Amino acid sequence: MLVRDCLILIGVGGLMLVIGILVYTWGKREEESYYREIAKRPGDAREFMERWPPRQQPGALKLGGVIAIALGGVLLATGGVFCLLAL
Repeated sequence: MLVRDCLILIGVGGLMLVIGILVYTWGKREEESYYREIAKRPGDAREFMERWPPRQQPGALKLGGVIAIALGGVLLATGGVFCLLAL
């Protein structure tokens, strides 16, 4: 494997890592703002219990971020190992 190919693999891994961190942070902020808004309305427990009206699920964003972080880490490690073997 050429060093150029290894650097491409490392670059894609780094990009996935950054995207994963951003998406995870976005999901965390969405979750906090959702629960903060529900806490401001003390008499409205129905929305909290029944999840109606449907809203964007911050858990999906957080899970996608974790998957992207894991994939980015694997790509970075693989690219690093191949780069060391190519030298």
